[in-house]
Amino acid sequence: MGNASDRPSTSVEDYVKVIYDLQERGSGPVTISGMAERLSVSNSSVSGMLRKLGELGLVDHRRYGHVRLTDTGTKAALAVLRRHRLLETYLVEALGYSWDEVHDEAEELEHAVSDKFVDRIAEHLGDPLVDPHGDPIPTRDGRIVERDTHLLSEAGAGTTGVIVRVNDTDPDLLRYLADQRIGIGMRIEVVERQPFGGSLLIRIGAPGEQRDQALGLVAAEALWIAPTPQEATDG
Repeated sequence: MGNASDRPSTSVEDYVKVIYDLQERGSGPVTISGMAERLSVSNSSVSGMLRKLGELGLVDHRRYGHVRLTDTGTKAALAVLRRHRLLETYLVEALGYSWDEVHDEAEELEHAVSDKFVDRIAEHLGDPLVDPHGDPIPTRDGRIVERDTHLLSEAGAGTTGVIVRVNDTDPDLLRYLADQRIGIGMRIEVVERQPFGGSLLIRIGAPGEQRDQALGLVAAEALWIAPTPQEATDG
């Protein structure tokens, strides 16, 4: 899959990437309706493409069942994600894009660039492990560094950690988080949770520079946190 002409079609790449992304983010089994919502297409369109992906040996899906990538499908998805996430990183690091601008740009470029070009980007950037949103970047041989993370929305009061990842699919949410000065690498503590799916009161920032603020559930569901290095060591 070194050149764009040797790869699956753009639509096939988009589908396997979305399936992998939905699996990776741990939001539950991948369903036709979930894929349709993410891709902004009809359920029937997803069903038709899944039949094609099944014929290509990329997915395992039975009628009314959950969607799973095969080993071949996973390999194809990781190749697309490597291109996408390295392109996002290059756009931020080298060209000065903000983190809310790069997703759509990378969506366009990922199908056109060669793997040789992407490898040159990786070398130029020092082989980064994560992109600007904290999403892990697959290695050239299709490996991903696993991390101990969980959604902020699932954290109980008293939980502390570091923000390591943010959902990049909603530019408006990314702009909101930037306006609230919430980003990757920041220390965070859940001070209080409102009942029945209400907002969280969080304390954010390094000791001596902390501030308290409310954070809605939609924003909390877009943030992943990891234990601080000391907590990880103690655990």
